[in-house]
Amino acid sequence: MFDFEDKIQFRKAVYYNFNKIPLPKPFKDGTGGMGQFAPEQGYIELYDDEGACAHLSCTRSFIANVLPMIMNGEKKSYNEWRETLYWKVRNSGFQSGQAVEIGQLDLMMLDILAQRHGKPLHRFLGATKDWASAYKGGGSLLLSDEELVEDMLRYVEEGYKTVKFKVGSDGGKNMERDIRRIEKVRAAVGENIGVTVDANQRWSVEDAYTFAKLAEPYNLEWFEEPIHSHDMNGIKRLKEMGVPMPLAFGESMRIYYAYETYVEKGVDVLQPSWGRMSRMDDLLKIRDLAREHHLKFRSGGRLHLNAILGCLYAEDEPIEYHEPISRPVGEYTLFKPEEKNGKFYCDSTTPGNPIRMDLKKLEKDGLLDGSKIFYAEK
Repeated sequence: MFDFEDKIQFRKAVYYNFNKIPLPKPFKDGTGGMGQFAPEQGYIELYDDEGACAHLSCTRSFIANVLPMIMNGEKKSYNEWRETLYWKVRNSGFQSGQAVEIGQLDLMMLDILAQRHGKPLHRFLGATKDWASAYKGGGSLLLSDEELVEDMLRYVEEGYKTVKFKVGSDGGKNMERDIRRIEKVRAAVGENIGVTVDANQRWSVEDAYTFAKLAEPYNLEWFEEPIHSHDMNGIKRLKEMGVPMPLAFGESMRIYYAYETYVEKGVDVLQPSWGRMSRMDDLLKIRDLAREHHLKFRSGGRLHLNAILGCLYAEDEPIEYHEPISRPVGEYTLFKPEEKNGKFYCDSTTPGNPIRMDLKKLEKDGLLDGSKIFYAEK
């Protein structure tokens, strides 16, 4: 969908390497979860030949794999850079980390182009509003029942109309605990709040169906990734068995084509994650695919950038705010969107992507492990 012919020559990059950013509380989901640290490894400032500078959190692998391919003195259009690099990584697979790194560069090039055109990133990409609606998730399996209910009630008090938490206790073997927690959350938040659960691909088809039937009385808004995300025929079987609530899949996929298959197999909620896509415009193609087939569209990924992209979605197409991971990273984020009553309001004046990591605070807290400057070949 994006078709920009603007020429870009990359001149300089500065990479800031992070020590591990600790989470306030260890987090666990049904298949092992995030552990004790946020996934952020580092941060890059990428400069073009006209003085624009894109900012983005990135992996060390991005520095090793992508920078050598772009810091070569070549000047290409946005389209040429994206197409060339996309096909260079084909042998690694379009579900690979290398493909995702090309998606990161895609976003940085869009940031640069938005700066050149003097528009905020979301407006440059076609947004007609400056906010994104959101639902809120968390609910680590390490929380007690009481702590879980307390968090979900707080989310509702903050203005969120849908809340989400994890299931798959004791490696998926303790469905009794999971159902008890659903019952308690539903009783606490009432019938007018959407309640969803995420199994993180924990179960077999048969076990997922068993769990869904047990959870049926509690009117779940959707049941997220109950089985392996690539088990397309397993999804079809679940639908044919009569699973009694909508099924959500998508955060583990990297390319648009997988979502076409999801639609064919009966997925009800399409859930791409911006930080895992190989092409940024795939997000809009997936959004439009959901609209065409009258399905729900929900988008995940790092909250603050996701809010910028969420400005391109309708009010009934909310982004996810995953608090246990996003809030700790947010403590080190500058110029982030404003959270208010279940929505995020983005900067409507600063050209490009205004979001920055707070390098001074990271250094003060002992989390900045040095930096390195890269110059393009002449």
